[in-house]
Amino acid sequence: MSDRTPSAAKPTPGAALARSASRLPRDDDRTRALREKATQTARLNLLDRERSLIQFNRRVLAQARRADVPLLERLRYVTIVSSNLDEFFEVRVADYIEAVRQPGSGITQADLEAVARAAHELIDEQYQVFNDEVMPALEAEGIVVLNHAQRSDAQREWVARFFESQVQPLLVPLSLDPSHPFPLVANKSLNFIARLDGRDAFGRENSIAIVKVPRVLPRVIRLPDNICDGRQGFVLLTSVIRAHLHALFPGRRVVAFSQFRVTRDSDLEVDEDDVTNLRQALRSGLTLRHFGQAIRLEVVSTCPEDLQRFLLEQFGLPEVALYLVNGPVNLVRLNQLIDQAGADRLRFASFEPRWPEGRLPRGQSIFTRLREDGDVLLHHPFESFEPVVQFLREAVQDPDVLAIKQTIYRTGAQSVLMDLLIEAARRGKEVLAVVELKARFDEEANINWAERLEAVGAQVVYGVVGLKTHAKLLLVTRREAVSGKGAAAQGQPAQTRLRRYVHLSTGNYNPKTARLYTDLGYLTADPGLTADADAVFLQLASQGLSKPSRHLVTAPFQMHKRMLRHIRQVGEAAAAGKPARIVAKLNSLTDPGLIHALIEAGRAGASIDLVVRGACMLPPGVPGFTENIRVRSIVGRFLEHSRILYFRWGGGAEDEQLYLSSADWMSRNMFRRVEIAWPVRDPALRQRVIDEALVPYLHDTADAWELEGSGRYRRVGEGGPSAQQALMRRYT
Repeated sequence: MSDRTPSAAKPTPGAALARSASRLPRDDDRTRALREKATQTARLNLLDRERSLIQFNRRVLAQARRADVPLLERLRYVTIVSSNLDEFFEVRVADYIEAVRQPGSGITQADLEAVARAAHELIDEQYQVFNDEVMPALEAEGIVVLNHAQRSDAQREWVARFFESQVQPLLVPLSLDPSHPFPLVANKSLNFIARLDGRDAFGRENSIAIVKVPRVLPRVIRLPDNICDGRQGFVLLTSVIRAHLHALFPGRRVVAFSQFRVTRDSDLEVDEDDVTNLRQALRSGLTLRHFGQAIRLEVVSTCPEDLQRFLLEQFGLPEVALYLVNGPVNLVRLNQLIDQAGADRLRFASFEPRWPEGRLPRGQSIFTRLREDGDVLLHHPFESFEPVVQFLREAVQDPDVLAIKQTIYRTGAQSVLMDLLIEAARRGKEVLAVVELKARFDEEANINWAERLEAVGAQVVYGVVGLKTHAKLLLVTRREAVSGKGAAAQGQPAQTRLRRYVHLSTGNYNPKTARLYTDLGYLTADPGLTADADAVFLQLASQGLSKPSRHLVTAPFQMHKRMLRHIRQVGEAAAAGKPARIVAKLNSLTDPGLIHALIEAGRAGASIDLVVRGACMLPPGVPGFTENIRVRSIVGRFLEHSRILYFRWGGGAEDEQLYLSSADWMSRNMFRRVEIAWPVRDPALRQRVIDEALVPYLHDTADAWELEGSGRYRRVGEGGPSAQQALMRRYT
């Protein structure tokens, strides 16, 4: 293996890389040959994206079964699967259902049912792991979740008092009749349905009642230690209500009951061409999000069939949308147990990201460091996100900084970076914030930040109609003295110039997730990159035509074509017997054009390694098509989030290119989002990216899974090197 590039098998000569058939000229023999090759590639069936996402969640669930993962973290992986599946149904399955209804979409009812079957299988396995593996192991460690039958007399007495004082006053049971119809049930809310015997206070036989549980109530309650015999005892809110459900219906008998929860379509749809104020339209839409079309119904496995059918009818759902679960209907809320449990040894050992002292000394101006010593690469979460905060803080406090421009995608409801932007505007600096209002599930937080920024005089824009602004840029413009002997020696005023500094990132401006996600940040004063970054902001604000970027690669304008061009260069090099290598680290690979280009490069003899965390539609290892392509996924302590693209199409230094990017290789990123990719030209930094963020992931045998041509994933090993653990040790 070369010490300069990611390891690769020796490429073999092969056919030239075919262009996408839709782009081919129509006039010569070469065109016909290329068209035939593209047609052959199209005969390879790509994997289904939705089932690939379910496979990803299987890999996450596998973390909950690992003996080398601390026990409370194993429970956390169970909850992560639930959180992921909630979004899967809210967005992906909702889109799938809509596609089934659209003629010519290529998605059939059979496809939808196949996705549902895969989801049912995963959820059944999830509850099996929860009930039979994780919870018994926690009990062995003295952490117990007690149901009513398991509670002692003292515990039952305490729970009864808690119900009477803290829970019952907030519950309003609703008996259904013509004047009390089935209520609006909010997305993912906890509810009970009960069938009652006897007559109500007015002598009527209304047998069905609904109890909506307020979100303000804790879902996990810790019992006092003095009634738990040395153990840490917990009860679930569902168990508390279930044990006292009869108290909500005095004079009547509860014959049958069940928890239930409905998941709804939560994608905000706003016709941007038909609204005059996108922010107002989205704020109005947020109130309706909780009551979108029902997609999934969860009930406990003991729910009687008549109540199941009643709920399906009320929500207008087919039977395939019914999920019978053997436990709480919302495992996400078990995070509250993880937070309350007093057992640090059952959690991951604490890890503090390191400040890059050698490359960015504390106390030194970051502007001076970038101007005099060149670019700085930050590798999160192994290195601290604090230098990014300090970069903005220094810009806010520096009187010579005149303007600050930043894209805002996901920052969170609380953000030191947004507070600093507000302070910059208060100090009279020119602040431009490009706020993406359509960042899914962050719309409300972003709207609130937009309003706060506007209130202090910042210029706020919302990107481009029809596109999401997903690029991550923070640009600072500073007035600086021009060095030289003349003016100062003659007592004349010093000449000044404007210099720009920029931070580019593969991840969001969110200090919290920067401790949990792997990402790469890049600080530079390079005139080419900073000029291109400024042009991106100008275009987002003015929406005017601009010259193509010379250094940044942007979507939706250049990125897809540039990536196709590099893949083609690699394929042509392979066909000519030259070194030919592609390594791409991505969150998702679903764009058909890029997939087919990769397949043809591999058929030409290029060696291709893809590290794809989540959905991947390219089936590797298929004879005659993808023997030279390997796909692996890393699922470890941190969420793999960085996007890195490496191409080699010859033996010279000019035949190699490495990019960092905000974009995954999905059609939406290429054509419906504003994205950036930038080349790492500094040889030392380029080699550092290869050594830290590519090579270790190709040799990981602890957290790695390999994709098979069937769409199934196989665990690489049960031990050996872990890329994430190695990086943690390196930066400790």
